[in-house]
Amino acid sequence: MMVKNMIIIIICMFISGNMIFVSKHKHLLIVLLSLEFIVLSIFFFFVLFLSFIENDLYMLMLFLVFSVCEGALGLSILVSMIRTHGNDYFQSFNLLL
Repeated sequence: MMVKNMIIIIICMFISGNMIFVSKHKHLLIVLLSLEFIVLSIFFFFVLFLSFIENDLYMLMLFLVFSVCEGALGLSILVSMIRTHGNDYFQSFNLLL
């Protein structure tokens, strides 16, 4: 019963993160936060899955390393965008320039 509740919470986290990612695409900061929320839900799923099969948790450490790198790259893009354009609106940022 506890596992079912955890799976339902993880699925709700994943769906809500995707809904925020799709609907709130005006600001880059909100998009990055929703991506981190999706990564967190996937991490919780990996923890739950790997605890059931009693496998080593080395893959979790690798996943965390990649998610931290993704967060750092997103934050550096956000800082450079705010320095050059003054805000984090996607409409003022032309990707072709």
